[in-house]
Amino acid sequence: MLSYDSAIAAKGQDVSSSVPVTASLSNTNPGPSQQPTVAQMSSIASSMAKDSPSQFNHIWLVTGPAGCGKTTVAEHIAQVHGMPYIEGDAYHTAANVEKMRTGVPLTDADRWDWLTQLRDESMRRLNEGARGVVVTCSALKRKYRDVIRVAAYYDSSILIHFIYLDASEEVLLQRVSQRQGHYMGANMVHSQFDILERPSTDEKDVISIDVSRSIEQVKQDALAQVLEVMEQQQQ
Repeated sequence: MLSYDSAIAAKGQDVSSSVPVTASLSNTNPGPSQQPTVAQMSSIASSMAKDSPSQFNHIWLVTGPAGCGKTTVAEHIAQVHGMPYIEGDAYHTAANVEKMRTGVPLTDADRWDWLTQLRDESMRRLNEGARGVVVTCSALKRKYRDVIRVAAYYDSSILIHFIYLDASEEVLLQRVSQRQGHYMGANMVHSQFDILERPSTDEKDVISIDVSRSIEQVKQDALAQVLEVMEQQQQ
């Protein structure tokens, strides 16, 4: 039986080198601000996909506790790169949604089938011809992230990347309390932080992004780092 108690090094992925946190993007003509625009990033991503096809397919997991901006960031990355987008919340069972709506934290057992379904759906999209897919998934514990990493053992052409959106509990509580019509209430943020295992330094497939900044800064940072990783894989 597969154990999720220890980290899994993804097959086909170089786990000996870390993913850089700051993008350099020397060929993007960033201008005075030293930051490429979204239009420039989209053009670069399109050119990379057409002119320098990679031998790898990518699963990008946008992760973090409730309120960190997973959906906003993931949708932006998917749109710019022309990748399919999978909203993780849509794959929870009705029982899981009811638990969260009433403030009952999910257990590990509640999450296993959900995580497996997200992994399988991501692989299905790649098998249909997508070169990459963007997924939102809280992935609060290391063993949850390891469930997704198993995809690379099924298919050595798959590279797994986690984009961890990092912020304090206080910041996320404030954001969630302002949301309307979402089943994840502010009372669930504390329970998520109770079990949160922030990615450790030996999880080399993780990019951490500070989301206490404006959403535009976060989106631009995420795009820049995705582009850098894609460029590195094509060298």
